[in-house]
Amino acid sequence: MEKERYIASESEEKQEPSKEEQVTTMIQQLGQTNIPQLTQDTNIHCLTIVGQIEGHIQLPPQNKATKYEHVIPQIVAIEQNPNIEGLLVILNTVGGDVEAGLAIAEMLASLSKPTVSIVLGGGHSIGVPIAVSCDYSFITETATMTIHPIRLTGLVIGVPQTFEYLDKMQERVVRFVTKHSKITEEKFKELMFSKGNLTRDIGTNVVGPDAVQYGLIDEVGGVAQAMQKLRELIDLNETKGEKIVQ
Repeated sequence: MEKERYIASESEEKQEPSKEEQVTTMIQQLGQTNIPQLTQDTNIHCLTIVGQIEGHIQLPPQNKATKYEHVIPQIVAIEQNPNIEGLLVILNTVGGDVEAGLAIAEMLASLSKPTVSIVLGGGHSIGVPIAVSCDYSFITETATMTIHPIRLTGLVIGVPQTFEYLDKMQERVVRFVTKHSKITEEKFKELMFSKGNLTRDIGTNVVGPDAVQYGLIDEVGGVAQAMQKLRELIDLNETKGEKIVQ
């Protein structure tokens, strides 16, 4: 009897976690209920970029953060998964690490599948390149985007080379944004170095309709409009694929 009990308890320990436990683990690790490999009920995957974009330095545990080592493998999986035909990127971020943000933006821009982004709440700082990296971008009427110069934190060596490095990094951001949106370089730099718009900072806080007017974002709209546009791009992509096969 004792042997049977031991075998029963051992089999119970080897049982796979339940679906609820798997979902809970995914939420804790990735901040979402499903990962690209498990998406079967829809051909559209939703990628959320929220809080602060964490780069090479780990943020304090109380900070809400999007870790780039979580996002980058997801984008690779989305590109490889044949069941996913489109990507919806939802942003509500304050910005963060410049290189991590640019890496995510470059990967989104290089995807072969249709992509649509929507800014909810805010898409500030390095969130701007991520928002414009998709094939089509939306912003809600009350959402804002803060455009300001790049900063360096920590120990800074007071030599001319430091300024040159900072200037080159800033040019990378300006070049990417102007390449993937309709805003001109002159206008973007004007918004970036504007004085008096922000209380304790240099730059501009752009509200939804103004972002569209400047050519930074394509259209004012919500989730429904973004999903509709993404489906249109998916249908267009399939039509192109059929023509190539023929």
